Amino acid sequence: MMGLVYQGNGTLSLQERPVPTILSPKDAVLRVTRSAICTSDLHIKNGAVPRAKEGVILGHEFVGVVTEIGSDVHHLAVGDRVAANCITFCGDCWFCRQGYINNCEQGGWELGCRIDGCQAEFVRVPFADMGLCKIPDSVSDEDALFLGDIVSSGYFGAELAEITPGDTVAVIGAGPVGMCAMQSAKIFGAGKIIALDIDQKRLDYAKEKNLCDVTIHCDGRDLQEEIRKITDHNGADAVIECAGSSESFQTAWQIARPNAVVAIVAMYEEAQSLPLHQMYGKNLIFKTGGVDAVHCQRLMKLIEAGRFPTDFLISHRAPLNDILEGYRIFENKLDGCIKWVVTPYER
Repeated sequence: MMGLVYQGNGTLSLQERPVPTILSPKDAVLRVTRSAICTSDLHIKNGAVPRAKEGVILGHEFVGVVTEIGSDVHHLAVGDRVAANCITFCGDCWFCRQGYINNCEQGGWELGCRIDGCQAEFVRVPFADMGLCKIPDSVSDEDALFLGDIVSSGYFGAELAEITPGDTVAVIGAGPVGMCAMQSAKIFGAGKIIALDIDQKRLDYAKEKNLCDVTIHCDGRDLQEEIRKITDHNGADAVIECAGSSESFQTAWQIARPNAVVAIVAMYEEAQSLPLHQMYGKNLIFKTGGVDAVHCQRLMKLIEAGRFPTDFLISHRAPLNDILEGYRIFENKLDGCIKWVVTPYER
């Protein structure tokens, strides 16, 4: 089979690899029908994920058809259409039992990082009963594609933000995760959603898709003052930071009202610091971490009911053959690229 391999030093190559096989009774092997390029893949490519292994096939965002299962897989059958959780988790350790699956003692971010991922024709999924969610007949592969990563990430950010009905929620970053966070904030009852980004086209797109009520272009203006005007000088009731830059990290606490929650679901390529002496008295609560994608079943029901559409995220599609071009376009945000979807390899 063909797969996209991370070779280290910013180098990727499409290579022929053996089709994966069952290694543990809890494994499943899938034929990948759709995958996607994620910003986290770029972090690996750029050397910002030290735990990533050279020689690994990238990718953790995918759907597929089960082709083989281990003897301890009880909730899936060969032929099932499934969507994958981006997190590998056992379901049995203390962290899993608390719902902190990102901290699983036997898992975490494994697929496409430490073990071969989905930007290939086939993929082996450990703890398949935990990490795979059946796709209902009424839901297409592409509708379910983002379930276990960016949909879960956006939902996680809104959940962390402790949104109450009527709150004004600021979402920093109008990329894929940010747009999913906006949609999730609506589900949690936000009264007003403010989107902030440096890319006016993405802001316009989010507004066009009715994901936000107000947009603010971060073009050097006083963002705190802009938010104060919108919020009767209070600041945002909750802030979800999805952009992942030094500037957006600082903006997150600056635009929050006193006693607000700041939820950080972005991944940074360098260390960030908080100027606590400037923040003293704002009494902010910060919540951050990798996505604990524990709500895939719930989110699948929302997708099935039409309450969490994801088709607007897909701007480009091409076969696995063209994935290196996909990385170039996605990384550089060319041609209005939001998400590049990888279709099966063409022989």
